[in-house]
Amino acid sequence: MKTKLIVLSATAALAAGCATTPPESPYYAKSVAYMKAGFKDRGQAKVSERIEQDSLQKACSAYKTDPIPKDLAESMQAEQMATIKPPSDGKYLGDWKSGEKIAQSGQGGQYSDDPKRPSGANCYACHQLTKEELSYGTIGPSLFNFAKVRGFGPEIQKYAWNKVYNSHAYSACSSMPRFGHKGILTEQQIKDVVALLMDPNSPVNK
Repeated sequence: MKTKLIVLSATAALAAGCATTPPESPYYAKSVAYMKAGFKDRGQAKVSERIEQDSLQKACSAYKTDPIPKDLAESMQAEQMATIKPPSDGKYLGDWKSGEKIAQSGQGGQYSDDPKRPSGANCYACHQLTKEELSYGTIGPSLFNFAKVRGFGPEIQKYAWNKVYNSHAYSACSSMPRFGHKGILTEQQIKDVVALLMDPNSPVNK
């Protein structure tokens, strides 16, 4: 057990080091090589998806400890905005009750999860959404009364859709997952989460 804990600690340290070390650093390549040697594809957890970075992630790693230059941040946000696909039927709202279940679920992405089952968004891990839920994270802002404060109109609905689909379109290097861009949630699931935020009958807006 002691040996296992040491290995797990070392793995975690390598992962953290890779996330905070600029890609041009020689240590970055070594960290990636060590992790690729230690990690293997297992179930739906693929090495390429966990370790290899796209252009956005590489840029964010490069500025992990420094402010991103304004012009670069704007360019990154524009690039991510271009990835957002609107709902195929033009309707942004689904079922808020299903959206609440998705917000509560952390299912999906792990090797032991059934890939045939839908993933969750795990929204409460970072946000407050309803006053009934007492267990929530504070990494992200509170979303309680989201539409009650901002309005229920189509522009806010579109904003909510875009934000869930790819939050980096509004804030480069956001901590929020790119739920639509990375295929974590389906189109219908995103609609349901947006309904949770926007529906006047949702507990978010009570």
